[in-house]
Amino acid sequence: MPEDNNKKKIKIAREKTLGDFDIKMREIEIKEKEQAAKEKAKASGLPYINLAKFPISQDALKLIDKAEAKKHQIVCFFYGDRQVRLGAVNPLDEQVKKFVKKIKDQFFNKDIGIYLCSLYSFDAAFAGYANLPALKETSVGVEITEQDLKKFANIKNFQEIESYIRTVPLTDIVNLLLSSAINVNASDIHIEAEEGGVKVRFRLDGILHDVTELPKEKWKILVSRVKLVSSLKINVDSVPQDGSFTIYLDNDRVDVRVSTLPTAYGESVVIRLLLFSRENLSLEDLGLDKESYSILEKGISRPNGMILNTGPTGSGKTTTLYSILNSLNKEGTKIITIEDPIEYHLEGVNQSHVDASRGYTFAKALRSVVRQDPDIVMVGEIRDADTVDTAIQASLTGHLVLSTVHTNSAAGAVPRLLSMQAQSFLLAPALNTVIGQRLVRKICKECKEEIRLDEKTIAYIKEMFSVISEKIKEKIDINNLAEQKFYMGKGCEKCGNIGYKGRLAIFEIINFDEEIREAIISDKNISEDKIKKIAIQKGMTTMAQDGILKALRGITSVEEVLRVTG
Repeated sequence: MPEDNNKKKIKIAREKTLGDFDIKMREIEIKEKEQAAKEKAKASGLPYINLAKFPISQDALKLIDKAEAKKHQIVCFFYGDRQVRLGAVNPLDEQVKKFVKKIKDQFFNKDIGIYLCSLYSFDAAFAGYANLPALKETSVGVEITEQDLKKFANIKNFQEIESYIRTVPLTDIVNLLLSSAINVNASDIHIEAEEGGVKVRFRLDGILHDVTELPKEKWKILVSRVKLVSSLKINVDSVPQDGSFTIYLDNDRVDVRVSTLPTAYGESVVIRLLLFSRENLSLEDLGLDKESYSILEKGISRPNGMILNTGPTGSGKTTTLYSILNSLNKEGTKIITIEDPIEYHLEGVNQSHVDASRGYTFAKALRSVVRQDPDIVMVGEIRDADTVDTAIQASLTGHLVLSTVHTNSAAGAVPRLLSMQAQSFLLAPALNTVIGQRLVRKICKECKEEIRLDEKTIAYIKEMFSVISEKIKEKIDINNLAEQKFYMGKGCEKCGNIGYKGRLAIFEIINFDEEIREAIISDKNISEDKIKKIAIQKGMTTMAQDGILKALRGITSVEEVLRVTG
């Protein structure tokens, strides 16, 4: 018996020794593989990551669908407000590159970084998928495709949306709303929880229109679906959230921005649709008259100085600046933009997204950008003393600077900048051109009809044109307005019975010549009215006058111009 016990002890000891040996050999093997991966990363010019013991959150894992992660051997190991970090076994593989590009396009407002990891390291991270809650699809896995939208491609007006929404399955309601919004050229979808139900509204040509109401019981599923595809936290409804996703069409791309906001009766959701082809404008497409176009062209042809665009939010300022950048984007020219957020990606342009939460402000970004030796800089908005000072210095030292300022008119830009502590003797020589603009709706071509103006409107227009240049006098007979032809849309199927379809901008443009510059330098408290008066005397067409001239051409209506210009 003692001999048997000794044999057992010897056997156990041998097995333990062999087990320890195997473990040790396994550890050595893993260490060698990690070293090989580290060297491969260095040779590839990529950072290395060991994910074996890296704490990965469920939010990070959910970014990439399990099947896609396995297929491409790629995993998200960090997902933050502004940063996404990916680990891949073969990051230089063409299929992996395409998949990463897809993620970058979807989360274009985040800093995407890719790291090389070993296969062992990847397998350790991939094991975390087993702990994800069942049935929780991921954002990249639950993308919305063109095929999803094609089912509703025949919807052309609000009435058809109302009839469809009562019959489609709950899972298709988001697709229905997105497809119909794209079909009618809506810029935003508003989903608003109220006490008795859920109101859905579309912003079409700047105006919100009621589309339909949904039962309250559908709200939770609808909002969860929107959150799911836009990478928002489904179980969080007490704080605002911002997300995004991209819909790839055959010949286009729709960048979708999602914003949620807690309200008294549930979350309000706004979905903004940025259809890439909508904003691919040239300078000629802006709708400028011959004189205004000539002034703008002269301003942007200079190698330095400031081009400012003014107007309230939603007046088309960014579109105009993008159009200018498109015209300036030529071989041999370096353009850098500083934006919040980046609304559209421009090929050949370096675009930087500011993040105030990390201290990366417009002013700080602009100081860094100037050191990158650009020819042209576009700053999304001038809103403080630091930014205006840096922008002026950049424009005086050989850079063409484009930016926006929130004022009611082009003339209002100067006192606004002076209130931000700009020095008048520096501001005056820095300014090339200042644009003021608004967006007006275009009359539907299918239901346009001639109208006559009433006496009150005629009197108002006469007052509006009381001070005009000789060039404008050639375009409008002020004393014979009652006989002039003006138009209005009566509403038809093509425009959804609205009477308008599409928008265009009305402009006023000031060319800063020596006379205006001298006025700014000599009067440090110069008023908006004084600058406007000088500009009109020198031939500027005001926004309201430009709108009326376009109404005379049958493009928009007098009613619309007066609504926008006040």
